[in-house]
Parts: sequence; C-alpha cells; structure tokens
Amino acid sequence: MKLGTGLFTCQRRPDDDRSMTEIYDEMLELVSAIDAAGLDSAWVSEHHFAEDGYLSATMPSLGALATRTENVELGTCIALAPLYDAVRLAEDAATVSLLADGRLTLGLAIGSNPREFKSFGVPREERVERLMDATNLLRAAWSPGSLDYDAEFHDVSPDASVTPKPESNVPIMFGGGVKPAVRRAARVSDAWCAPSSLSVEGVRKRKEDIERVREEEGLEGDFEVYVLQHGFVADSREEAWEAMKPGYFYIQRRYAEIFSGESVAELDAERKEDLKEQAIFGTPEQVAEELRAYRDALGDDIHFIFRTYHPGIGTDTMVVCVERLGDEVAPLVR
Repeated sequence: MKLGTGLFTCQRRPDDDRSMTEIYDEMLELVSAIDAAGLDSAWVSEHHFAEDGYLSATMPSLGALATRTENVELGTCIALAPLYDAVRLAEDAATVSLLADGRLTLGLAIGSNPREFKSFGVPREERVERLMDATNLLRAAWSPGSLDYDAEFHDVSPDASVTPKPESNVPIMFGGGVKPAVRRAARVSDAWCAPSSLSVEGVRKRKEDIERVREEEGLEGDFEVYVLQHGFVADSREEAWEAMKPGYFYIQRRYAEIFSGESVAELDAERKEDLKEQAIFGTPEQVAEELRAYRDALGDDIHFIFRTYHPGIGTDTMVVCVERLGDEVAPLVR
C-alpha cells in the first residue's frame, strides 16, 4: 500500500492575513517535509476564478515542487482537462516530468463548475469529448516523431512535434466516482482516483467494475487505483479533529459552491456531521487501523492519498502531521 498526501489548494481563508506568496512558500515547505518523511506522493488541485485564490496553475506549481523533492511522486488531483489547450498541456507536462526525473502523474477530469466553463468560453456539454480528445492528443504528442493525431478541438499541423518529450512514461489518471466515469477510466487511462465521497464499499465496487471492464476488453498492463480521503494525525482523536476542522469545513463549503455554481454561506449541522464521519483522524494507530480497512477491502496495491492539507490551520501543525504520517503511520500500513 502506497501512502501520499496533499492536496495543495493554496486557498487563503478570510481570517488568514498572510500574502499569497507566503501561502505558496508554505506549500514548498510542506512538500519538502513530505519528501523527507518518505511518503510516496504529493498532489496539487485546480480551480479557477476563486476569491480565495484556489490554486489555478498546476504545471508551474508542480515544476516548483519538483525542485524541492527527490523521490516523491508528484501529480495533479485533478487537472480540469477541458479547460486546457492540450498541446500546451503536453509541453508543460513533459517539462515537469523532466524536472521531476519522471515522477509526474497527470490526473485529469471533466470538471463541473458552470462558471469556470463560461469564463473559459468552453461549452460544458462538450466536457467528456474534450477530456477524451485531450488524452489522445497528449499520448500522441509524447510519442516519437510528429504529432500524428487529428484532434477534434485543436487545430494542429500534422507535421508538428512537441519537444522536448518526456524521457519516461507519464501515467494519466482519471477522476470521477459515477459509473460512466469509472468505466471510462478503465478503458482509457492508466489509473483511477476514487473521490472522498465514496465509502470503502463504494470504492471496492468501482474497483471491481474496473477489473471487469479491463478483462472484457482484453486490456493489459498496470492499472493503479488511488483513494482520496481527508484526515489528520495527532496525539488524540479530539486533538486531530480540532486541528483539521476549521480548514476542512472551509474547503468543503467552498467545494459546495464550486460544484454547484451557487453561493453557500454555511454548511448545515447534518452536513458537518456527515463530513466528520467520513474523515479519518486520530492517533497514528487509529489512522492506520482505518487505512488498513481500505487495504483489506481493496488489496495491497492501492495508493491512498491522505488529504492533510487544510487551508489556514498552520504550517507547523501540518508539517508535524506529515512527519508523523511518514514515521508512525506508514510503517503500520505498508
């Protein structure tokens, strides 16, 4: 079982008086701690036009993270594929892969927020087709020779060649929890990421769907399953919850706005209780016990992304959590 963390969103809460430069410095400090702790991966997330400065530039951010790390896998969880010029994404991702010595995983999804699509001038009803087109173009662009692919949404000369090319494989991971998204991932991508909204049983059923689809279609090769969930590590369950709660509830309220496109003033009590029940937090032993439940249900080959980055809860607090995740939790689940 692999164990990573993130997702860096670099949001500035209304009660946070730091500059955005300081918040990005925090991300760099945290990724250095992740690498030093011996964890397996670190991830950035993406949204646009957010008042709190939600991270919008995934490739520059990952380039910076590459210079602060030596071993950890770096990835997007998730990049909103329909909003990109896929040729530029191919160039940028190739550059990040080279900077990171082949440690890049490119997570992609169709996106949701109506405001983002409207602001980019991209028809929201084309998002699935644009994801597929971008994925095909990326693989063609990274292949030897010229860009031999007739893209539906990009006018590219057939004799163009994206350079430099990655020197090692860049796995493409798809996100999404509904059955069509999962089956699309099984057919097209190299990996799938289960959203935090899915229970252990829900992830298990989706993983079985993936295995069935790949067997039916005769697809061979490695396919990795990532599992995403929020949490925190501290000396007690109560301490861990109190540490993560302000940032966790803040980001969930903002996600409610992002996914719906409507303003959400406050999460109601029932939603807060559901979110607390969903999260994994406590002592290293308590956290490890819950992670082992995923491993027991899904197998040893899963990659768990344990979201310990919660905006505005304090850099030192998150660094200590990362260190304990590597030193005390990882040995209990690997």
